[in-house]
Amino acid sequence: MKKTLLALAALTAFAGVASAQSSVTLFGIVDLAVGSVKNGNTTLKQMSSNQLSSNRLGFRGVEDLGGGMRAGFWLEGAMSNDDGNPGGLTFQRRSTVSLMGGFGEIRLGRDYTATFLNKTVFDPFGTNGLGSSLNVASTLGSGAGTLVRANNVVGYFLPAMGGVYGQLQVAMGEGTVGNKYVGGRVGYAGGPVNVAIAYGKTYKNDGAASGAPMFSDFKDFNIGGSYNLGFMTLMAQYNKIDYDPGNVANDKRDQKIALFGMTVPFGASTLKFSYINAKGTQGSSATDFDAKQITFGYQYDLSKRTSIYATASSLNNDGDATSGARFTIGQGVPMTRGGDTSRGYNLGVRHSF
Repeated sequence: MKKTLLALAALTAFAGVASAQSSVTLFGIVDLAVGSVKNGNTTLKQMSSNQLSSNRLGFRGVEDLGGGMRAGFWLEGAMSNDDGNPGGLTFQRRSTVSLMGGFGEIRLGRDYTATFLNKTVFDPFGTNGLGSSLNVASTLGSGAGTLVRANNVVGYFLPAMGGVYGQLQVAMGEGTVGNKYVGGRVGYAGGPVNVAIAYGKTYKNDGAASGAPMFSDFKDFNIGGSYNLGFMTLMAQYNKIDYDPGNVANDKRDQKIALFGMTVPFGASTLKFSYINAKGTQGSSATDFDAKQITFGYQYDLSKRTSIYATASSLNNDGDATSGARFTIGQGVPMTRGGDTSRGYNLGVRHSF
């Protein structure tokens, strides 16, 4: 009897070690809001996903290979909750496999670009919903598909180095327009300070199918930072984008975007604020990429996983009335004239698991 109990104890201990060596996690976020957006003279009542956080369904896992080395995978897709579209089955948000150890991490697959991370980390609204800094960012005519993510990425991430972090990425074009990308990011996070700088270049579509439009290199530079004062966290970022569509003479385009924001937590509540000023040129026009956005938000955490929230935002299009970019904070109601104002508000619920 004693031998049997000892054997069972040994098997239980062995099973515990085995399970600690390998793990798989199912995770996700379900976020849905109701609200209204008015662009110019057009108003639309709508139910929208991704207003506080991006909806997702994913699987991630890590295996201990011994000797301080681990292998990992991450599969994550998007969901459209208002109509139940199972977009997450494509895993387009992230699809990577990694080797990790004292040397850092080598990551392969579809992933966020290094130049996108500052845009979302140092945005009080996390590049989501009515307050997203991406509402005023333009890739009009560039052909670049790397503003947020890239396919075929080979990435290297630094190991923990006393607060210093960084990454390098190369994305192979494989004959696809706007995906051949090289970028990097380096930063420091310690105490109340977090600051980072990033630069990336998306190459013109070399190797694309014959007859495809030819675009010039798309260059994206940004720097961002945050400072935690205890009772609030201040955030700021600066982005500069340069490109030339290449199919129209004297049509060089550039855009500069500055953001200032803050989050103010108190109890289970958090107040959020951001102001964004975008300026840029398109060819001979000096104002086509100009816009200003101001956003207020409130979040109340019912638990560690569930929050309710409200957001109100206003975006002024200051660009040319007949050509150039049109920015909007809403879905389904595009801008038709420069000088128009887009306003919106929403109320929503987010649950994470």
